[in-house]
Amino acid sequence: ESLKFGIVGGIAHPQVDMTKVNYDKKPWTNNPTEQISYVSCHDDMCLVDRLKASIASLTDKNIPEAIRTAELLRIDQLAQTCVFTSQGVPFILAGEEMLRDKKGVHNSYNSPDSIQFPWSYLLKYPLAVAYFKMLIQRGKIHPAFRLSTGDKVRQHLEFLPAQETCLVGFQLKNLEGIDAWKNIIVIYNFNKEAKKMQIPEGNYTVACCNGVINEEGVGFVSGKEVEVAPQSALILYQK
Repeated sequence: ESLKFGIVGGIAHPQVDMTKVNYDKKPWTNNPTEQISYVSCHDDMCLVDRLKASIASLTDKNIPEAIRTAELLRIDQLAQTCVFTSQGVPFILAGEEMLRDKKGVHNSYNSPDSIQFPWSYLLKYPLAVAYFKMLIQRGKIHPAFRLSTGDKVRQHLEFLPAQETCLVGFQLKNLEGIDAWKNIIVIYNFNKEAKKMQIPEGNYTVACCNGVINEEGVGFVSGKEVEVAPQSALILYQK
């Protein structure tokens, strides 16, 4: 429910149970344009540090570094996709697009450049930078991800029935006159295994799948059920 509250932009929504939101019990605002959405800021740990501190497999030296890095990239991309496909104003911490960390430093106001902003990460994680660029472009091109009023969010954003733990999906529907995509489905799979989810039956273009984003599509799906790759987001659309 906490994630769903972020997805709708901090407004009242009939499908969000505020009694289960872990950081507030009432809506923050009437319109999503008044909420800032983020997973890292200058206070406390940045996202990569927090992930490494909370997910044992990311720092387990018995696991090959390439496997640990691949998992970190998947989880980081999934978290950022949540931010950029939610309503509200997306906010990113400098260097976040490079998988920047702060070596676990919580309060870095007086830290050296090696902690504040390690530029070497730009060359270390080019796939992360490319994915971030596409996320930003998606938000600019598609107004459906930045609806201006709470009424519009409640009218067009509908959550899909939850069928698994750590699996959240929603549709942005009936977008004629708002977006070039008339219907959009977004699903986040936080599990380490692929999961299936029921969707409104139809034919869809796949815009994001397993860490790959392409405005023109990376494939097509038909039917009323889709499979979402582990620790990744799936975005489908109809024109």
